[in-house]
Amino acid sequence: MEEFSCKTRLISGAGTISALAELGGKRLFLVTDPFFMKNGVAKQVAEASKCPQVEIFDKVQPDPTVELAAEGTAKLKAFEPDLLVALGGGSAMDAAKAMAYFAKGSYRLAAIPTTSGSGSEVTDFAILTHNRVKHPLVDPRLRPDVAILDSDLLQQLPKPLIAEAGFDVLAHAAEAYVARKAGTISDLYAREAFSSAYASLPASYAGNQTVRLKVHMAATMAGMAFTQAGLGLCHAMSHSLGGIFHVAHGRLNAILLPAIIGCNAHVAGKKYAELARAAGMGGSAETIAVRNLKNCLIRLRRELNLPETLVQAGIDPRSLWRNVDEIVKATLADPCCGTNPMPVEDFLVRRILEEVTGRV
Repeated sequence: MEEFSCKTRLISGAGTISALAELGGKRLFLVTDPFFMKNGVAKQVAEASKCPQVEIFDKVQPDPTVELAAEGTAKLKAFEPDLLVALGGGSAMDAAKAMAYFAKGSYRLAAIPTTSGSGSEVTDFAILTHNRVKHPLVDPRLRPDVAILDSDLLQQLPKPLIAEAGFDVLAHAAEAYVARKAGTISDLYAREAFSSAYASLPASYAGNQTVRLKVHMAATMAGMAFTQAGLGLCHAMSHSLGGIFHVAHGRLNAILLPAIIGCNAHVAGKKYAELARAAGMGGSAETIAVRNLKNCLIRLRRELNLPETLVQAGIDPRSLWRNVDEIVKATLADPCCGTNPMPVEDFLVRRILEEVTGRV
């Protein structure tokens, strides 16, 4: 039996933050980061909502902590809004979703992503960090009611953010496509998201603003796919490494994904080959298509000026190997491992760490 659901209403296009007014909110609690307070976008969103009463929580930082979520939850409960809006990248959405989850209120939740990567605007996931460990929350209550994909918010994206977020989309789509819970509908979204992101990322990175909404939509489709199908070892390792070394999530995915495709191909080669062909990478034989998939991602990583190894990403190899037991433990405890296409064991994590630090 297959089941697929997406309760989130999607609104996309230029100027679509104006749709907030249609929600009829009276008391708006807006969760964002200091950047959007300073550049006026938070105020613009608050005005677009037409809510008479507004409170803005603008303390979100990358890799939001349990402590930050607790502080925001207390303010959320005290304000008692009828509309909760997350404005920003994955961190802002994770923080707002976690606050709503812990506050246990009946808020309508609207997500306005400003980066094209996390897909959090349509997922049941939120990630919080505590004591150097990233903890995924997974619950249907975390899925937003509305996602607003406003292309006007994508025009000034910095190139490193386009690259990092873009590889997050590719990792979401590729992992969802081969995940243990994948099904016919999630496969459709994952395949289209991967193909669209792969085709559009170079142009977006080069400054072509006309393709930005395509990548944005790809991020959302990938989110719809993985919230249903699950993820895998790439995200489990990215969570563990990111919690300890604070390297951007998308950079870690870019380093890890080709290596993990090579490992998972033993059991997921057929589907990886399908994904490669759908994205125009070719390969009549399965082994050739899988090799093309891995090599094309490596070439794209170079084109987007992303690091190829953990050392290039700024992680001291001595520190990595001192912390290897902690990294392996956190990886194996991550729920993303549960939907990886092949069982994840201690030796496999260490083998991949060897490859992505350049020791093999």
